[in-house]
Amino acid sequence: MKNDGKERMPYDHPGASFCALSTPPGESAIGVIRANGPLAEALAVSLAKVPYPTPRHAYFCDYVAVDGKVLDVIILTYFEAGKSYTGDALVELACHGNPLILQKVLEDLFKRGFRLAEPGEFTRTAFLNGKMDLCQAEAVAELIHARSEKALHIAERQLKGGISAHYHSILDALMAAIAHLEAYIDFPEEDLPSEDAQGPLRDIAFCLSKVKKMLATRHYSALLHEGVKTVIFGAPNAGKSSLLNAFLGEDRALVSPEPGTTRDFLAERILVGPHALRIIDTAGLHTPTSKIERCGIEKTFLKIDEADLCLFVVDATRPYPAFDAALWAALAHKHVLLVLNKTDLMPPPYPTAAPWNALPCLPISAKTGDGIDALKRAILDAVEAEDLSEDEDLIICIRHARALEQAETALADAFAKLKDGAPVELAVCDLRFALDCIGGILGKVDNEVILGLIFSKFCIGK
Repeated sequence: MKNDGKERMPYDHPGASFCALSTPPGESAIGVIRANGPLAEALAVSLAKVPYPTPRHAYFCDYVAVDGKVLDVIILTYFEAGKSYTGDALVELACHGNPLILQKVLEDLFKRGFRLAEPGEFTRTAFLNGKMDLCQAEAVAELIHARSEKALHIAERQLKGGISAHYHSILDALMAAIAHLEAYIDFPEEDLPSEDAQGPLRDIAFCLSKVKKMLATRHYSALLHEGVKTVIFGAPNAGKSSLLNAFLGEDRALVSPEPGTTRDFLAERILVGPHALRIIDTAGLHTPTSKIERCGIEKTFLKIDEADLCLFVVDATRPYPAFDAALWAALAHKHVLLVLNKTDLMPPPYPTAAPWNALPCLPISAKTGDGIDALKRAILDAVEAEDLSEDEDLIICIRHARALEQAETALADAFAKLKDGAPVELAVCDLRFALDCIGGILGKVDNEVILGLIFSKFCIGK
């Protein structure tokens, strides 16, 4: 879609009227255009031909341009200010999904005074109008970009305020502690109860506990967004690339009986149950005979080190390979599944465990597909063993983690100062900093709330 050409700063002023195509570009059955701002109600009146459009009522009408031409037959829905997604008056125009029609409608909206919305401006306006906090605004993007059922489910919960509720509980305890301590600093001569640091200490301890619990989930944000890093490794010709192809259902990796065919890693994304996996095929582990092979094996160890889950593929028709201590050191703290491949070339029974490290054996044939479903179930069990289903509201992103780390340090410092009898003013400075960190995650800190707590809990100025 073409821009309207007006020069402006991004997000130029509150109350601006802007519009945009809200469905993907290209041909489709329906294309939806949103028009937001003070001009939205007049647009609804003009197109629906009613003096007072009924909110949330669908009007079947012609889109008549300012020059009198009928551009399309549309369905118009009007949302009044305060009860729309953005908090402003908003109109949704459901047009036929021809890009030419949509372009003409947008151009007509520009003539009516609307401008093209900046990226994210509808959600930004909703945040500025108090319709959602920053965590919920971020959840909108997470919902759009979710690539697994689990990521979608967590984004939906966070959009409904799941994680925000935890931050608000921290803010409430922090503000209570600050109000308690600042009352004695600001009004030392007033008729206050005997000073007691135990209340603030309990509040700070509660905040520290919540912050630590939330920080413990930072790893799971990467699992949701990037997928569970699952590395396939083993000796040359064990069938690693064949296993990747079996997962994908297509010949994505080059397969050859010649050792060393895979010299670099190859990554693809698949879904296993509700989870996304980033499957990484690596070079075979053996004694390298060239510099290129050595580099490939070094990359394999690097990928194993970064992995969340490892699939150790061995050839069922050959003796178990002997690997040096460096491999077992790399796998020491990894979740490893032993995949016994090429079972189509040998009769059962198959080994149930490897002779080293007692890894459970999963017999498969990447060629015929036998055992692949059982392997996927084992992978699903391994992933869900690390899942935080009971704490899924607490899964945080990098921005939250950085702010929480700073808040944790400040809270610990404040707790220590109060415990050691240091000047209360110093502890309050730490608490104020922690408050700014947590408030910054949500996008707001209301100092008036703290004043309200001070005056509501203590008889000051009587």
